[in-house]
Amino acid sequence: MSSSIVETVDIQAPVAVTWALWSDVTQWPRFLSHVQRVDPLDERRFAWQLSLPGADKGFVAELTEVVPEDRIAWKTTEGVHHAGVVTFHRLDDRSSRVALQIEYDPQGFVEHIGALTNLDSVLANYDLGEFQKLAELAAAGGTPGTR
Repeated sequence: MSSSIVETVDIQAPVAVTWALWSDVTQWPRFLSHVQRVDPLDERRFAWQLSLPGADKGFVAELTEVVPEDRIAWKTTEGVHHAGVVTFHRLDDRSSRVALQIEYDPQGFVEHIGALTNLDSVLANYDLGEFQKLAELAAAGGTPGTR
């Protein structure tokens, strides 16, 4: 059974700011609550370490498409089956919309329950809220702290 998540957030920050923050893999653990580490393996592949309720997981994902200030797409090449895309949309000079779409195959009891109860969407929505806070702080000239 495949599961799909689609979430969006409007951010008071221009696309250039939201793109710069999301395209920097070193920032991902700051706004993706379940991501413990992301280690670049080369220019297109990254090793992820996740901490999820009931399980820690690791996998390797590869960037399949990168269009600056527009979209980043990826798919896993090792470990869990997971693919996604994040797109960046200009609303006006000072605001943007970030849309996240993920397709994955739930593994184990906890992930199946998360998919069935939409807890996975709640988590994605929470993470986009954390991203929004960081991006708006960066757009305001602040220095985002570490979590």
